[in-house]
Amino acid sequence: MVRPKICRRVLLNPNFVYFKPQGIPLRGLKEIILTVEEFEAIRLKDLEGLEQFECSKKMNVSQPTFHRIVSLARKKISDAIINGKAIKIEGGNFKISK
Repeated sequence: MVRPKICRRVLLNPNFVYFKPQGIPLRGLKEIILTVEEFEAIRLKDLEGLEQFECSKKMNVSQPTFHRIVSLARKKISDAIINGKAIKIEGGNFKISK
């Protein structure tokens, strides 16, 4: 039996859904899905510049789990940039923290 995922804390829900290469209609692009918690992990680690320990505490996950989340998010973003794919931000197992 698989252990249920712990609900991740995020500060806010993004105000946008898509990023895409300029000049190409969305219907002509492949897309990757970036979950809201992956988006939050990138925000905390790369934009805010927090240490992994601080990020994991803010998201209510262990450090190894945070590392897996941020690594997967970086891989997805790299794939989208290098291969010209759209990034759609949606879904995940999270709750908004105040």
